[in-house]
Amino acid sequence: MKLLVILPNWLGDAVMATPAIEALCSIYPDAELTLVGSFVSIEALKYHPQCTRHYVDETKKGGNRFLNTYRFAKELGSHDMAITFRNQLHSSLLLYWSGTSITAGRRSWHSTLLLKYAIKPAHPSHLVKQYRDIAQSLSPQPLSIGNLSIHIPLHRYLRPTLGINPGATYGSAKRWNSEKFAEVARTFSHQYDIILFGGPNEVGMANEIESALKGVKVTNLAGKTSISELCSFIGGLNLFITNDSGPMHVAAAYQVPTVAIFGPTRHLETSQWMNEKSIIVRHDMKCAPCMKRECPLGHHECMTTITAREVIEAVKNLI
Repeated sequence: MKLLVILPNWLGDAVMATPAIEALCSIYPDAELTLVGSFVSIEALKYHPQCTRHYVDETKKGGNRFLNTYRFAKELGSHDMAITFRNQLHSSLLLYWSGTSITAGRRSWHSTLLLKYAIKPAHPSHLVKQYRDIAQSLSPQPLSIGNLSIHIPLHRYLRPTLGINPGATYGSAKRWNSEKFAEVARTFSHQYDIILFGGPNEVGMANEIESALKGVKVTNLAGKTSISELCSFIGGLNLFITNDSGPMHVAAAYQVPTVAIFGPTRHLETSQWMNEKSIIVRHDMKCAPCMKRECPLGHHECMTTITAREVIEAVKNLI
């Protein structure tokens, strides 16, 4: 049985789709997965043992996107079933033009017109459950969802290791202060080796933390890892401190003890899934969750009012 899966674009969202994918694979153990997604989502999930083909969606690059989508759909070809975890016109068109007859996606005007099953997930609910609701339309049996999963072996460190992730690709509103991250890291530097993580656009924040940690041995990996290396290095950590971000969900997939700092986003919808060793640090604000990339009021108090002491106490409670 051939199953076409259109992954979410963001790393964290793609990882949160894995329980639904694994549930479908348990119903259809002979399924051969064709994965389509952004570069980061494919690099994280292409190692699934049932993935036989994987493609980075480049239909936005050059020329007419509708024509590019049509050509890409014909390259993918017909599958027995197909599902998209994106709520996007071009993903609905991709499934429709692939020639696959049994298709599913989140309900919208385009999915209602183009897909066999246009599903409205239960809301409010965690995004993992919303993805499960969409996938349920392809299964004759109730889908049972478990932990997040990434099929990349974790790295083995020689000493207890604490990872710090100060970035958040979505926008500055989700980022905590670099000096406060450094204060937390220094507090636990006698117990753990310190590793800094971050993407190419987050090198500056990691460098600020490294500079603030003079006298402390720090390994700065910001901008220096592939996606698979990032997952592996996070997977082997003993402790992780992070903003609401893709790496936060990677840590949940490996069940890494995590303190997550939340500001403008919906923590009940995108918190770590099924990680018992997870603590959220956040403040209730009248203006939150605003879900904005930058603070629309200019004060960013949902993050700036969170103190280093609060995060330090959360770490102590966790360990």
